Amino acid sequence: MTAAKPFTFEGAGEAKRFAPATQRNAAAIVDVLAGVLPARGTVLEIASGTGEHVVHFAAAFPHLNWQPSDFDTVGLASIAAWRAEAGLTNIASPVQIDASSTGWPIDQADAILCINMIHISPWATTEGLMAGAARLLRKGAPLFLYGPYYEKGVEAAPSNSAFDASLKSRNPEWGLREVDVVRALALRHGLSFEARSVMPANNLSLIFRKT
Repeated sequence: MTAAKPFTFEGAGEAKRFAPATQRNAAAIVDVLAGVLPARGTVLEIASGTGEHVVHFAAAFPHLNWQPSDFDTVGLASIAAWRAEAGLTNIASPVQIDASSTGWPIDQADAILCINMIHISPWATTEGLMAGAARLLRKGAPLFLYGPYYEKGVEAAPSNSAFDASLKSRNPEWGLREVDVVRALALRHGLSFEARSVMPANNLSLIFRKT
């Protein structure tokens, strides 16, 4: 199940929400995606959160169709509000997806993105994400992950360690994951690891391809 994230609201009763990190990381993510995304097709974003990212990406990559999703109904309303305000024709209406479920309402995608979900959800959600990517992606299609991770042999940033402790205090099933563990899970689902990029604020981008 996709978990709630820390958001701020535009105002009382407003559907549109804001995630401050989006403004800090969107451009850097676009730079990585430029070398990852296909020339055409549909990009499915799992756990779209506020909807800010998908609007930014749809503007940056107008040749692609963007399908946002979230499990949280409040998040779906925020995505819809951002989509309506942007007025971009290459963003579909958001759909509700529980990433841990096998019953996704979409059966094919040319790329899948998942930003800042894996550490704020139970491990079963990551297992479902990998299984879903294996079902939906064609051979060679990418799965892009972004967020904070632990890496073997790399000293964790103090901010990441503090964030991990905070997450686990809120829910013991949450927390930063080991890159090697995520890679092993992906491989079991036929997703090969392609690249790792260092991103702003001690985050990483991880890129996998369907084999």
